[in-house]
Amino acid sequence: MRAPLLSGILAASLILPAVAATDVVLLKDKASVSGKILVEKKDMLVLDVGYTVLTVPRSQIVKITRATDEDTAPPIKTPAVKPTPIVIPPPQESSGALYSVAAGTLPEKSVRELVTLLGEGVVQVRTPSGLGSGFFITEDGYLITNFHVIEGETKLSVEVYHMKDGQLDRRSYKDVRIVAMNKFNDLTLLKVEDKDAPKFRRVLLGDSEVLSQGDHVFAIGSPLGLERTVTEGILSTTTRQMQGDLYLQTTAQINPGNSGGPLFNQRGEVVGVTNMKLTFGEGLGFAIPVEQVKYFLRHRDAFAYDNDNPSNPFRYLEPPSRLKGLPKDAPLAQ
Repeated sequence: MRAPLLSGILAASLILPAVAATDVVLLKDKASVSGKILVEKKDMLVLDVGYTVLTVPRSQIVKITRATDEDTAPPIKTPAVKPTPIVIPPPQESSGALYSVAAGTLPEKSVRELVTLLGEGVVQVRTPSGLGSGFFITEDGYLITNFHVIEGETKLSVEVYHMKDGQLDRRSYKDVRIVAMNKFNDLTLLKVEDKDAPKFRRVLLGDSEVLSQGDHVFAIGSPLGLERTVTEGILSTTTRQMQGDLYLQTTAQINPGNSGGPLFNQRGEVVGVTNMKLTFGEGLGFAIPVEQVKYFLRHRDAFAYDNDNPSNPFRYLEPPSRLKGLPKDAPLAQ
């Protein structure tokens, strides 16, 4: 009659802690009991299992493994080791490129957290004929927007929301210089030069080459003039061919006024510049990959703004023609 009692206690012992220093008794049914042997007799063992004293028949025992002196010694207390905090690497300036990238892989955050951190770096760009968005890439006022936002215009202003005492303070800067522009890639580099301008919140540029379909992204901009609007979505594709160029296609809603604004990944890095949408569908927005932005910035001297020709940053020579005076069928040197 002892076997059923033993089985019932063993079932309970599976969910209760055993004592620290233990002997192990292996039973015939492949179960085991851990505890301290108090009494050994020919027909039974008396075992202290911590919460009760158990009598085990010798007939049920296959093997007894006794605790060593080392096992029974009081445990040595070691000081608790505090977990190493996660350190976010500081931004690292790319030499001569006028933009910053993270020194390592940044942790992913929620859109809510990132908007709070990055919102000050996104601006509204205004011209006499319209408006668009943009974002600071340096603390001293360099910012990126689309070429078509400022095309044909020289009188520009930038609306910035500064965080002050927990509140957003809107300021307008009117001394804005066009530094460089590339009409073919739809990119423009501006510079805020107001004398009383503070240090601006810059954003980091990411890597559009490592993006994949389905990655979560979000945009901040001023669609239809609604400042600081946030839209979230995924990347539908990273290589959508449009008029000979490749774009990021996203389900994040893009509307007029978003043009020139940043498309962020979940680490808060800019991976694209929003610039267009298909008007006859929903969730069909497009952004210029950030690698094109980096190329534009690295070679900004080649795209320097020409004050004498504000609508076109490029000048072309006349194409070569046949020498005058030669007959039309005269052979030319190859």
